[in-house]
Formats: sequence, structure tokens, C-alpha cells
Amino acid sequence: MPPRLEILYVEDHTIFADQVIKTLLGDHEVTLVPSLALAREAAAGFGHDLLLVDYDLEDGKGAELVRELRRKGFPGLIVAVSAHDEGNEALIRAGANAVCAKRDMPTLGRVLDDLGF
Repeated sequence: MPPRLEILYVEDHTIFADQVIKTLLGDHEVTLVPSLALAREAAAGFGHDLLLVDYDLEDGKGAELVRELRRKGFPGLIVAVSAHDEGNEALIRAGANAVCAKRDMPTLGRVLDDLGF
């Protein structure tokens, strides 16, 4: 059985995120936040094993968060989860480790396996 992960999921489409959590992440502890401001608060202590970060958020771009966390030394893994290739590319350039586009969410388990989870 894979380890129980502490996951911070930064996504402003809560109905979509709730489905992902229910169907793909039910064995993990997931904190869902819909904005950069709340993500900054939740990630401040580096208490998460993994971040799932969308690009387009109501109060900015997820790449801002990824850059800030990497600059501050966040050691965890970050997966870009935008619906748009351009957003995922920007998240990778900012420091994300991998991509699982929204259309590919059913393969999230494989992405996590590839990252060593």
C-alpha cells in the first residue's frame, strides 16, 4: 500500500477538485485551497509532501506560488495540474517536478508512482 501523503491541492474549480479528491486521492490527507493567498498560508510551514498546483487562479498564477516556494527552499514535489499546456509549461519553468493535465487526471496515480510515491 502506498504511503499516506499530505497533499496541498491549489485549485479554484472546487467541484472538479472534489471529484479528483474523492476518486483519486481518497487514501491521502488533502487540503484544498482555491487561491494563491490561501495556498501561501497553507504551504508556509512546508508540511506537505506534495503540491498539486493549477495555473489560472482567481488571484494570480500558480507559477508565482511555485517560484516563491522554491526560492524559500520547499523540498517537496510539485505537480502542475492545469488544463492548458501553456500553464503547465509555465509551472514547470517555475519549478514544478511533473505535469498531470486536467484531462489526464485519471493517470495521476502513475505520475505519483513515477515521482517515487
